[in-house]
Order: sequence, then structure tokens, then C-alpha cells
Amino acid sequence: MIQSLLIANRGEIACRIIRTARDMGIRTVAVYSDADAKALHVREADEAVHIGPSPARESYLVGEKIIAAAKATGAEAIHPGYGFLSENAGFAQAVADAGLIWVGPKPSSIKAMGLKDAAKKLMADAGVPVTPGYMGENQDPAFLAEQAAQIGYPVLIKAVAGGGGKGMRKVDSAADFADALASCQREAAASFGNDHVLIEKYILTPRHIEVQVFGDTHGNVVHLFERDCSLQRRHQKVIEEAPAPGMDEATRAELCAAAVRAAKAVDYVGAGTIEFIADASEGLRADRIWFMEMNTRLQVEHPVTEEITGVDLVEWQLRIASGEALPLTQDQLAINGWAMEARLYAEDPARGFLPSIGTLELFQLPEQLGRIDTGVCEGAEVSPFYDPMIAKVIAWGEDRDEARAMLTDMLDDSAIWPVKTNSAFLIAALNHPDFVAGSLDTGLIGRDGDSMTAEPMPSEQALTNAAMAMLPRSLQSGFRLNAPAVRSAPFLLDGRRVDVRLHGPGAAEPAPAMLVAESGAVWQLMPWRAQGSAGGAAGDGAILSPMPGKIIAVDVSVGDMVSKGQKLLTLEAMKMEHSLTAPFDGVVAELNASAGAQVQVEALLARIDAETE
Repeated sequence: MIQSLLIANRGEIACRIIRTARDMGIRTVAVYSDADAKALHVREADEAVHIGPSPARESYLVGEKIIAAAKATGAEAIHPGYGFLSENAGFAQAVADAGLIWVGPKPSSIKAMGLKDAAKKLMADAGVPVTPGYMGENQDPAFLAEQAAQIGYPVLIKAVAGGGGKGMRKVDSAADFADALASCQREAAASFGNDHVLIEKYILTPRHIEVQVFGDTHGNVVHLFERDCSLQRRHQKVIEEAPAPGMDEATRAELCAAAVRAAKAVDYVGAGTIEFIADASEGLRADRIWFMEMNTRLQVEHPVTEEITGVDLVEWQLRIASGEALPLTQDQLAINGWAMEARLYAEDPARGFLPSIGTLELFQLPEQLGRIDTGVCEGAEVSPFYDPMIAKVIAWGEDRDEARAMLTDMLDDSAIWPVKTNSAFLIAALNHPDFVAGSLDTGLIGRDGDSMTAEPMPSEQALTNAAMAMLPRSLQSGFRLNAPAVRSAPFLLDGRRVDVRLHGPGAAEPAPAMLVAESGAVWQLMPWRAQGSAGGAAGDGAILSPMPGKIIAVDVSVGDMVSKGQKLLTLEAMKMEHSLTAPFDGVVAELNASAGAQVQVEALLARIDAETE
């Protein structure tokens, strides 16, 4: 058995691996960048090594530094987690060449499945059904446009080296193809160093279903059943569950058998996921489910599989990397109950899901109700350098309804401030009638997202309770003769005026500020007298940078007439592209952005003056 392990990752997954390694008596070594010097995974490991500046390309993506850290600390093995170098065949080979144990599949397996076009050809040869599309070498934009037309719109452009929704665009018409292709290629090049794409038919009622597979060095391969990851936003998973709603035993058997064939076709060792797309227009049917790709690593959503099978997948990874056989045979694996996972992000759904950064002055999650996997704690900094996921909230139940209710309760009881989160959005998604009924597909949020992303507001009762609690104790319950029993008083709620109904005396001097927490959201309530510190008025036309980042495209010039919602410029930050749009109809009065420029948070990028008669 491995005795010492270096984790070539950060955040939630690093903490997750450390937890299992500690239970197994394995010594752990963390690596960290400047931004992560005080991070939770650094504190929880037995030893930690600094590997460079904050940008991932100068630290977590530099394989030589990671291998050097393993040698310097006497670590026997390297676990890559997910993301970063986890699916880099060159790094996996370098680890082996350095005499270290790679906790993952063979480099040849990673390489075989690393490019989506080559992987699809390999799967077709192995008898695994694949989605129709173009997977060739010709990357000429005009040729790709011709292929898209032959396939028939809508189509999906996907980076061949992609993942996590990056480098992926749905295109509905030929008129939109060129812009979508260019954006997809830019994002793919920035994220993966490879701008090649493939094009495939876009399924109109798609379900994203994946199968967890595991292989050992003794020729054994098993599956641990399926997960449904159909609730997505911009091709990024939002809520995952296991098993898949509406999956009958016959379809499950065929799907999982195909996944095992796929793993055997590349002589797979370790934890992997075979991802399928299903045309759910007539329910889940084996003849309408096609291979999409294989992720040659542990998945973000692996906890739901652990919850329904009772298996610790990280423990299996470490045992198999140590040369042991799979702990269980296929006949010994079974589904028990239902599990759901929600990805809790530091982002603001009401502002187009822009990432939110800052100090977690309040960070409370109800661990007593279920499972919380996180890499942060109260007082931690959410930086702009990495993925904005701050926790995974996982619930288990005897059936789907119980798991969904438990997950909703867990999110409802969360309280995080001042960093914005998507908690209220997740609650709204869990309560959407289609999700409740299990009749979901990957387009659900795209169709009904507006109903889930409205800026949350506390209830009148919550505001009243908070405002009353801010009053001096002597005034909270006192009533006077001839005084109004109920009055309305002005307060500031996150910089907006609200009138709160107060019971009792007519005069009061409230405390400086108070936090209001309800339904997974947190607001700051302040007395109206503090209005001078509330910041600029909303709706003044100022377009501010929501975070530090790089301007990659500017679509307007000073003097241009623009309409509400029109894209003004594109900002690249936290590994994603973010479009900044006009807040109302008007004219571009000021422009302080140019392609290639680096900008800081709240920098004035543009100003729109409203149209006047």
C-alpha cells in the first residue's frame, strides 16, 4: 500500500483526497500557489510545498514543479484530482518516468480518450454507439461550416480537448456559425492549448447520463451504475443525481455494459466515467443513447455514486494504484436509495452568473443534514484565479423525493456572506415542476432560467424581525398610548432602499447593520441614515468590470447606438468568457476597454447614456 501521497490539486478535491488518505494511514503532501498559501487543503495536509505564483499556468499546471515537490518530500505517489493535469498523458508519463506511482489510468488510455474525435472513432470500432457528426482534421472555418450544414442545424461545436463546458457552443443557424466557432476556438486555446473542434448533431431533448467505471491491473473492469447530470447551464453541470430518473433495468443493463466495453477497449485502470447523451423525447431507450466522451479521472460528481453504493472511490483509486485487485465484483455492487449533489458556486445568478470574489466573512453549511465537500472555511478568500465552486452539497434519501427534499433543506439552511452564491438559484431549480417530476433535459435552465435567477429578496417577516432586532432592547417590545402600533421605516438592503413595517415606538436609533439570512441567501440590512456609503446609484449606465480579467473582444465604439442586452465587450476571467451588455437603450458615451487589456475589479469599462427625446 502507498505510504505517502502528493495531491497535485487544490480546493475541495484536495481536501477530499486528504480525508480518505488520512483514514487509510497515508501521509499527505499538498502543493499550493501564492493565492492558496492559507488555503484549507494546505492546513489539512501533513506537509505542504509552495509551487509558484497564483495563475495556474505558473503553478498547478507546471508538472516539473509538482514532480520535484514529490521527490523533495519523499512522496511515493501523485494523485491529480480532477481538472489541471489530471488528464494530461504527458504528465502521467513523466510521473512514471520519475519512479513515482500515478494514481490514475495508463498514459496510453488517457491519450486514447483525450481527444474527442479520436475517442469516438475508437468507440465506434468497439461497438459503442456514437453521436453523428464531423470529427476530422480539416479545421478550415468554411469547411467546418459546410459540415455543419450537412449535419443539419442545430449543431454543437466542441473542443476536441475540452471539458467542463469550456470550448463548447450550440449553434442554431448558419448565420451564427462563424462567431460561435471563433469564440469556441479562443476559449479552447486558452483553456487546453488546442483550438481544434469537432461538430456533432445537437439532440433537441437531450439527457446527459454517465456511467462510473473502474478497472484494475488484473484485467477486471466493473461499473458502479449511472448518474444523471442533465440539469446544466451553458454545458456545465448544476445538479447531479444517481440513479437516473426513468431508467429501467433493461436500459441500465445495456448502457452499463456499453460503458464496460468502452473501458476495456483502452485497457482502462482506475476510476473513469463514460459520458452518454440520450434522446429523451420518448423516454430513456437503449437505442437512443450515444457515447459522447470518456473522462479519464475522478469526476466532480463522484459523491452521488459513493452515496448509493457505499463505496469510497478515492480509497479504490489508492488501492488499485498500489497493485491490489478491485475490492468488489460486479455481483457485489448494488444501488441503495437515491443521492443528489448541488454545486455551490461563488457567483451571482442575478448578474448573469458572474463570479463573486472576496472574503467569506460568514460561511455556514448544515453538515449535520448530509454531506458537505468543500475546500474553504469561514475567513477564507475566494480568489479570481480558479474555478468559483466553493462546495458540493450532497443529500441521500430512500427515494428521489426524499433526496430532493433533503438537498433543498440543506441549501435553505446555508448562510454565506458577503460573497454571492447560487444557493437560491439551486433551490429554485430543485423546486421546478419538471425537475420535481424527473422530466428534465439539458435545456431546462436555458428555457426557464429567468424564473430561477431573479434576484432573491427576503420575506417581509424576515425583514421585520431583523429590523426589530436592530433596535435598542428597551424599544423592541414597548408600546405607548396614542402611538401608532405599526409604522414604516426606511432601511438599506444591500444598497437598495426598503421600507420595513415595525411594531412599537415611533422613534428609534437602529444598530449600524445586521445580516438577514433566508432561503439560502444573505443580505446586509442597514439604517437609512447610512445611505451615503451605499455606492453609486443603480441604472447610471456605468459598465464596471465585475472581477479582474482580460478584455478579449470589444464590439462597440464611442458614439454607437446600442439596445438593451446588446453585447458591448467580452471579459475572460476564472477560465470563462463573460459578456458585458448594455443595461438599457442608449449611446456609448465612454469606452475605456481595448482587446488584450488587463482590468481590475470595478474598473469603469464603458458608460452608456440613455436615449433622450
